[in-house]
Amino acid sequence: MAKTQPKSGWKSKVHEIIYEADTPSGKFFDIALLVVIFASIILVMLESVSSINVKYYWHFYIAEWIITIIFTIEYILRIIAIKKPKNYIFSFYGIVDLLSTIPTYIAFIFGGHNLLFAVRALRLLRVFRILKIARYVGESNRLLLALRNSRPKIIVFLFAVLIICIIMGTVMHLVEGEEGGFDNIPLSIYWCIVTLTTVGFGDIHPVTPAGRFIASFIMIVGYGIIAVPTGIVTSEITRSQKDKIPTNTQACPHCNETNHLDKAEFCHNCGKVLNE
Repeated sequence: MAKTQPKSGWKSKVHEIIYEADTPSGKFFDIALLVVIFASIILVMLESVSSINVKYYWHFYIAEWIITIIFTIEYILRIIAIKKPKNYIFSFYGIVDLLSTIPTYIAFIFGGHNLLFAVRALRLLRVFRILKIARYVGESNRLLLALRNSRPKIIVFLFAVLIICIIMGTVMHLVEGEEGGFDNIPLSIYWCIVTLTTVGFGDIHPVTPAGRFIASFIMIVGYGIIAVPTGIVTSEITRSQKDKIPTNTQACPHCNETNHLDKAEFCHNCGKVLNE
């Protein structure tokens, strides 16, 4: 088996800092970028307050451009640091990074009084920068894996809930009828859904003893239903913790694959050497 060569060159150093969090420089980069992301989200929220935006408009404007430039540099460096840029550009995080960067540029190019409303809506898209945080939360991958493994069970559960809503909605339509506001079955099913999820439907409520009894039963069942998907996901998370195999944050410089085994020398996706 061929020995791995130590990393060399500025591109390799950039890749180590941006894509890996096991090194001090990588950890510092992740923390610094998290601070910038949170600052950007707070900036968008404050801008939505008219009184604050009018008073500090230019401060917000300059701060937004500084943040946008930082994200632009990060995006370019991520493309440069990987040997197959398309693997990053068309990945989930690559698309999120792009969408987090371009609103300011588009607003600057196409901005104007006639497009003020459209530009404002576009600028609000910057709030999706919060999705960038998921990359730096180690446990997010385990949660996503648990949700993926729970998908068949949750689908069956939701299908069962839908059946309950259809049956109970139809029963409520028969019991209450138009006099109680349950004019048709679709409306009754909608009432059943919002009642089952403990949201409540203030415009419609049962008036007969039988209808109130059924509504009470649906509300009680609703509290029990809330716990079911939670238990399913929790079970999958517990199982994944038991079966967890030690991994690190190292990203392949060729294909950008992550979650490699500790002390792995080759990428489990493309087979290329990890530490070139």
